Amino acid sequence: MFQRPFAPAGKRKAVVHRRLHVLLKREGYLINHKKLFRLCREEKLSVRRRSDRKRAIATRAPMLVPMTPNDRWSLDFASDQLTDGRRFRILTVVDDCTRECLALVADT
Repeated sequence: MFQRPFAPAGKRKAVVHRRLHVLLKREGYLINHKKLFRLCREEKLSVRRRSDRKRAIATRAPMLVPMTPNDRWSLDFASDQLTDGRRFRILTVVDDCTRECLALVADT
């Protein structure tokens, strides 16, 4: 009679039936993957579901519009790839009032 060898799943609670099939195969057990899937479902072995991301509770205040230069700056990264495959990124600093680009710093 076939015993249910779930020793690897006992250590790893979030094991998927495919991973369990590989672990059992390494230990010398030959079992059909469909039968193993059914056994895993009966034993309620499954990957834990992630919880939903937390949302902001309070309503957000709108951002104030800058009235004079240097009130608020915005930073952003832009990235691209050279023809030889190397990647580079550019840090852009923009004044939100004048919409002037204050700095562009490129690096690989």
